Amino acid sequence: MKTIAKKTRRRAAFTIVELLTVMSIIVILIGLLVPALNRVRIFAREVKQNAQFHSIEAAIELFNNAFEGYPESYGDDITGASYCGAMKLCEAMMGQDLLGFHPDSAFRADGQDAAGATMLYNPTDLASRKGPYLPPESADAVEIQEIWTAGTAPFLATSRVLCDVYTRKLDSGKKIGMPILYYKAETRGMARLHDASLMAAMTPRDSQGNIYNFLDNQELLDLGVPITAGTFDLSDPERFYKNTLSDKIKTTPRPFKADTYILISAGYDGEYGTADDICNFDWKYIP
Repeated sequence: MKTIAKKTRRRAAFTIVELLTVMSIIVILIGLLVPALNRVRIFAREVKQNAQFHSIEAAIELFNNAFEGYPESYGDDITGASYCGAMKLCEAMMGQDLLGFHPDSAFRADGQDAAGATMLYNPTDLASRKGPYLPPESADAVEIQEIWTAGTAPFLATSRVLCDVYTRKLDSGKKIGMPILYYKAETRGMARLHDASLMAAMTPRDSQGNIYNFLDNQELLDLGVPITAGTFDLSDPERFYKNTLSDKIKTTPRPFKADTYILISAGYDGEYGTADDICNFDWKYIP
């Protein structure tokens, strides 16, 4: 009886070969599962980002109905101070203090009226405000000094932008998304072109006939990537114009959303101008 019991115990144990076989199978299954989970995570974020764009587009239409035009996106304000399209979008949707947009705003970086005589964004005077057009609790409006801790010049550090849903831990230690870039289509005058070769002659207020002005957010891109050393691919004007070019019209170069505006998120990798960017048009990445 003792002999039989000993044999039974020996048979219940796994051999080293069996253990290695099971471990190999587990490793293979994990190797197959992890990429699939990453794809699901990326797809879920993309869906969430598109939902955010839909909310912003609805808010922009409310602004358009109230003021008979979309917010401007010039790279500066009327005084020449740096105040880019992403910042103008945030002001239009939320106001500079997130308490609503002031109808007398001339989109000045300092929050004053066109003449520089009155500080418009005064929290004690809210009666004339419009909006905010997005819920302040979920709008992801942050000061740029929270994103770029090393310095925000030439912008005011307190200027706000709307950030995308791809939150990541930045050098500041906070989990924040990247600014949503905003470019308004120029539909007045002779703006009919989509040509990167005109870049040398362009200024923040003169697109040289281009429907979209690459400079609207250029100085923001020049601040660099706040999580790693380097520059954004979208800071190359040729790349900007190639990747915003519509492939539906063959007779002449024409951008997407030629009569409204475009929105660009840096996507999962946090860098603009790469294949995973999310836009309010059919982004086709061209290296």
